[in-house]
Amino acid sequence: MSEPITVLLVDDHALVRQGVRAFLETQDDITVVAEAGGGEEAVKLAAQHAPDVALMDLIMPGMDGVEATRRLTASSPRTNVVMLTSYHDDEHVFPAIRAGALSYVLKEIGPEELADAVRKAAAGETILHPRVAARVVRELHGARRDEPNVFHELSDRELEVLKLIADGMSNAQIAGRLYVSEKTVKSHVSNILGKLHLVDRTQAAVYAWRQGVVRRD
Repeated sequence: MSEPITVLLVDDHALVRQGVRAFLETQDDITVVAEAGGGEEAVKLAAQHAPDVALMDLIMPGMDGVEATRRLTASSPRTNVVMLTSYHDDEHVFPAIRAGALSYVLKEIGPEELADAVRKAAAGETILHPRVAARVVRELHGARRDEPNVFHELSDRELEVLKLIADGMSNAQIAGRLYVSEKTVKSHVSNILGKLHLVDRTQAAVYAWRQGVVRRD
């Protein structure tokens, strides 16, 4: 008998982890080796256990699933990430895939389908929810025509935040400059990354310079 597929569960809701674990443990060929309640813990546990598959929630306090996926796949290259989330809009799908997620499924998935997604991820095969797959196809078609036009895609406030990111400011510094809360700035940053299909603020800064959002005097 071959070795069971090892899985790391990542979700900030304990009840979700318990439910997924309870089902996966009924599968003879799958074993849950660890659970994490957040992104930082997930990265540490992945480095420790090097699981075949990580089932990753997207929205979590602290380090979210996108950043956790980026760091996890860097520290444990053998681990394939399956994003398991309720979100299927562009600002969540594309950053997750660009960060290294192999598969993207929604929490409405059935138990047997989830087990199948785990098996396919362990074999290096991708599973995308049909709604996500349609977005990816549209994105590929659109990417051949044009990159996102930053001046059309972003609101005036988001453009302002992007300029300050390009100037090297932190969220706290931007909040102070614009007289808004850090939470508001974080929301703007998330929107910017989603609309421009970027992974992190470093990419956003480079993008801003490249697209002429900011210029040297």
